[in-house]
Amino acid sequence: MLRRHLQSCLLALVAATPFTARAANASAALEVAAVQPTLVADLVLLGHGFDAGLRQGMVCRVTRGSADVAEILLVDVRPTCSAALITSLALHQSIHAGDVAAIKILKT
Repeated sequence: MLRRHLQSCLLALVAATPFTARAANASAALEVAAVQPTLVADLVLLGHGFDAGLRQGMVCRVTRGSADVAEILLVDVRPTCSAALITSLALHQSIHAGDVAAIKILKT
C-alpha cells in the first residue's frame, strides 16, 4: 500500500516537473528538482536518474552551499529522474529545490 502510494506520488511529481528539470546530464551535480510532502513521508525528486548512474538503494548527502542539509535514500529510479525518502535531516534545516545531492560513498 505504501509503495503504491509513493509510486503514484512520484508519477504526479514527474508529470508536474518541467522537462528541462528532468533532463539527465551525467557531468552536472545531482540537483533537487522538488520536494513533495505526502501523508506518509516527504518525497525528494532529483532531476537525474538511471542514465546518470543512480541506482535504487543508494544513499545521498544533500547540501546547500557548504552546509549539510540531509541524507536521502533513493527508492525509485527512472532513466531521467528519481525519487528519494529523507533518512536524516540536520537541525533546523529542510530540503529545497536547487539543493545539491551527492552519492555518499563509504570509505573502506
